[in-house]
Amino acid sequence: MGGSPKSSPPAKSAIDGNLRGKSTDLHPAAHTWIVLAISAPVSLTLALTSMSAAAAARDGGLAAATSRIASHGRAGDAAAARAVFDAMPRRDAVAWNAMLTAYARAARPRAALALFARMRAPDAFSLTAALAAAAALRSPAAGAQLHGRLLRLGLRAPLPVGNALVSMYAKCARAADAARAFREMPERNALSWCSLLHAFVVSGHMELAHELFDEMPSKSNVAWNTLLMGHSRSGNAKQCLALFNQMWMSGLTCDDATLCILVDACAELPDPSTGFAIHKVVVQSGWNGIPEIFESMKTRTTASWNSLIDAHARFGYIEQAALLFESAPETNIISWTAMIGGFARNSLTSEALAHFVKMLTQEYIQPDDFTFGAVLHACASAPCLASGRMVHSCAFQGGFASYLYVANNLVDMYAKCGDVEGANNVFDAIHQKDLVSWNTMLFGFAINGLPKEALEVYEIMTYHNVSPDEVTFTGLLTACSHSGLLEQGRAFFESMMSVHGVQPKPEHLSCVLDMYARSGNIAKAIEMMEQYPEIVKSPGSGLSEALLSFCSSENLDFWVGRKVGDDVVARAPARDTGYVMLSNLLCASGRWDEAERVRRAMAEQGIKKSPGCSWIEVKGKVKMGSQWKGSLSRFFSGVCIGFASGLCFLKRVMRKL
Repeated sequence: MGGSPKSSPPAKSAIDGNLRGKSTDLHPAAHTWIVLAISAPVSLTLALTSMSAAAAARDGGLAAATSRIASHGRAGDAAAARAVFDAMPRRDAVAWNAMLTAYARAARPRAALALFARMRAPDAFSLTAALAAAAALRSPAAGAQLHGRLLRLGLRAPLPVGNALVSMYAKCARAADAARAFREMPERNALSWCSLLHAFVVSGHMELAHELFDEMPSKSNVAWNTLLMGHSRSGNAKQCLALFNQMWMSGLTCDDATLCILVDACAELPDPSTGFAIHKVVVQSGWNGIPEIFESMKTRTTASWNSLIDAHARFGYIEQAALLFESAPETNIISWTAMIGGFARNSLTSEALAHFVKMLTQEYIQPDDFTFGAVLHACASAPCLASGRMVHSCAFQGGFASYLYVANNLVDMYAKCGDVEGANNVFDAIHQKDLVSWNTMLFGFAINGLPKEALEVYEIMTYHNVSPDEVTFTGLLTACSHSGLLEQGRAFFESMMSVHGVQPKPEHLSCVLDMYARSGNIAKAIEMMEQYPEIVKSPGSGLSEALLSFCSSENLDFWVGRKVGDDVVARAPARDTGYVMLSNLLCASGRWDEAERVRRAMAEQGIKKSPGCSWIEVKGKVKMGSQWKGSLSRFFSGVCIGFASGLCFLKRVMRKL
């Protein structure tokens, strides 16, 4: 029995058929070459171009020249395509659209919009391509102009145009405009629903996203992943995992995108038990973990490389992540963002900034809102104001400064770098503030010693019916603690559960303890700790250590501090914190022999105190304190040096940096 011959690829079969037609003097129509040019692989571009040139000699060149534009565009050579386009004596809509497509494939959205502006009679395809270009530029102004032209031409009805319009507003973080365009669509498909869902998610409107998700006639993996991504990116890891449980119970299987989102969510949780549960789900899906998924793949895509890079970076294996990044055959913006975010989370600010600058030199890589969020986090952690301003400028030029996610990170960066005015300017420019926006500005005022302004932000926030959460109260209590507003701080703390239904956490109780300690009422602080034993005993609360530090201050009860210190050492004998703070308390009270015994006990346990370090920005560069500790020790050891001469010495040290 003879086997049937293998079928040829569609494009090759069509070319063979046309060649046979050529040999029998049956010339193919000129538009046939356009279809072939679009469907052919890049390797056949030269052959098609020469054949279309022959067709041009027969039919005057319009359709054949259009096919050459399509061929060059398919090969990614927009310059060659434009040369053919400019040489055409006349052009129809198909030629214009072919050139727009060539620019789109070459990632040149500005050139595409400039070309579209010259079109006298654009059709639905032209407008779809132009809207995609505006979306790529994240330019809501250009998108709004295209929307107006679309309405004037009456081209709103076609489904692809409507989808392109919703997608454009979504990528420009204009959720309200995206929703309006969605409602005006006469017909919708799954892409329409997912585009609007994406708009709500990237704009931070998770409640609206959930409402839309519930209304969706059918929920694909893309829809589930979009909603999961929203919770993961906003730090709501528990809600993300609860949603995944719903997805799992509905019978849908998770794909590689789902697993990447789950890795993000689990990395934000302090308790590893949830991560183990997710790992169990992954094993039930036939995998042992992200690396095993990667190793078992027959074809490794860029997405799979990105999953492994991001997993290593998020769990602190930054060197392995960097090796994977360098080994990846192809990288995209997700790869670069994963590395920048990994450097930032591991306090490698210089590496994060260097990676960001290097990314900007890549020809086909453009930063997105998540990239700017990652690098701004690095600038805020250092802190490094000069670099943060540079990133702000890049975000503004790229059209991302108006993105809610980027704007919130800008407020955070400026506040943590001490530029409260800059933070407030960005905050005031946010048109649709979410809870993160309000919390970030409130906390920014609090940490910069401006409690009055922080409380004003809270008043305006509640006036706009924005419900506070646990982060809001941490900022409020911090502001009250720094300004000595004891009664108001206590009132905020008591209203958390009774009025707003927010469960107090260790950081909230710590602020209240700090307020009492600052006022010299250590007995009331102890009473508060006894009133909330479940918070005090929660893992990693650090409240006993905080109380011990208060007791080490002046005019506070030594014996209370001694009792607390002994309890801290007994509960955590392997940690240096209790030993060091108890020793400091004993030294402050003049009990040198007892302090020496505590230090000796610490040494016998093999416990060493980790050396502290700090950061300072000098001439645009971030320096760690450990780099100049020798000079500072010499500075402070010279007791006989006067204060003025000491300052001069410190200035000379800083100049050398």
